[in-house]
Amino acid sequence: MQQLIEGYRAFRQERWPAERQRYLDLATNGQKPQTLVITCSDSRSDPATIFNASPGSMFVIRNVAAIVPPYETDETHHGTSAAIAFAVLSLEVRNILVMGHAQCGGVSAALDNSIADGVPFLRAWVDLLDPAVQKLPHGTHDRHTLLEQEAVRLSLAQLMTFPFVAERVNAGRLELNGARFGIADGKLELLNRASGEFAVL
Repeated sequence: MQQLIEGYRAFRQERWPAERQRYLDLATNGQKPQTLVITCSDSRSDPATIFNASPGSMFVIRNVAAIVPPYETDETHHGTSAAIAFAVLSLEVRNILVMGHAQCGGVSAALDNSIADGVPFLRAWVDLLDPAVQKLPHGTHDRHTLLEQEAVRLSLAQLMTFPFVAERVNAGRLELNGARFGIADGKLELLNRASGEFAVL
């Protein structure tokens, strides 16, 4: 906790004076981010840092492996889906970016069943990546990186199962994009939706 307190004090001393008016505007007028970023909970892959984002510029959903679950309408709890619905229907974001990253632990768990042993909820969650795992070529030595990329493609496809997302995409009111961030080199790979391939920005 002490580290958090020290970080807050640094924020108040160094960043708050420069951002004070922006926070006041956000408090008065509410948030109106143009982009929803769906990314991993991994502490090394912070979208606000990666994109040098100002307060109020991005609505962010973080979960294990940046997974978008399929659209479901049962009465159980759907935290990621609820946040997607809020971003699209209430905030009316214009862009959704699904961003995976290198050395993703959730992807490792999808490839190695033993990783989720003893961790409640994790197995069922990473099992959502099974369709992406099934697409991996046999015999490849780089299954982890390929699955990190394929997981982004899967989540983008899952987004289109949400009727309100598909409706806005088809009407040209919403854009879907994919990316993968390199922890070690800081490089960002963007998904070319036409070719289906990732290329370094």
